[in-house]
Formats: sequence, C-alpha cells, structure tokens
Amino acid sequence: MTNIAYIGMGSNLESPLEQLKSASQALHNHPDIQEIHFSHVYNTTPVGPQDQPDYVNAVAKLTTSLSAIELLDLLQAVEQEHGRVRTIRWGARTLDLDILLFNQEVINTERLIVPHCQMKVRNFVLIPLSDLSPNLVLPDGSSLSELLAECPDNAIHKIPHVFLP
Repeated sequence: MTNIAYIGMGSNLESPLEQLKSASQALHNHPDIQEIHFSHVYNTTPVGPQDQPDYVNAVAKLTTSLSAIELLDLLQAVEQEHGRVRTIRWGARTLDLDILLFNQEVINTERLIVPHCQMKVRNFVLIPLSDLSPNLVLPDGSSLSELLAECPDNAIHKIPHVFLP
C-alpha cells in the first residue's frame, strides 16, 4: 500500500540547517520512501521556553510503503542519529521530526497522535505545509487556508535560496 505523509522538520542546535539537510538526505535515501518533496525552509522564533536559539523549520511530503508506526520508528531513529535528547518539553533540540498527517487517517495511540495535535496553531507548520499542498483539507474537514487565516504569528521568515535535497 502507498501512503502519503507530511513530516514537520525542525532544529535549533548544532548547525540547524545542516541538521535538516542531513535528515532530509536520510529520508530521501530510505528504501521504503518512494518519493519526497520539501517545502521552503523557514526561520522561526521558539514556541515554549524563549531562552533558546531560533529554529529552522520545513515540511516534507513523502510517499511510502511504511505504516504510520513504522514511519514513526524511522523518524525517531533519524532523530537519534542526529543526537536528539528529550529533556525539556518544547526545549532546544538538534532535530525534531513529527508526523503531521498520514493519508487522511486519524490516529490516537499512546505513541502517536495524527493529525499532530498542535499543527493547527503553528504557522511554522502551516506555512511550509501550504508550500507543498495549498488546497489541503485535514481529516476533520478544516482547510489549510482557513487555518492559516486564524493562526497566530510567531515571526516566521523564509530563508531565501535555501532548499533541502
């Protein structure tokens, strides 16, 4: 079966742009990911503790034969390879890879909640998502354009001339 997934990507430690480039290459090279496209890359202020560096964010749209849990396992393995340490909620991190959407499925398990529970109020997710699929409708029927109109601003800026592999 072929699945379409959207992955939120973020980093604010240890050369954040290089972290995203390396993670995108790891996803691109995985044998169970058939196709992958990336949004523009954005610089954003942190959500949560403000005593941390700004983030670099993007979204990937991928086609995969992996199930949602298998994809989560892959993303967490890539985070580990990039030195991800989970200490403070919404704290600084070398790499954060989140499943935002998986097909039009609603998943609510102990390990995985899809659609991502905070995506509707984060412009650093919605704006890159709209780069890839501007007419996207979420499983609950809400449109991306409506969500963007209602989303709080958190100082997001496109990084010009930067593209993920």
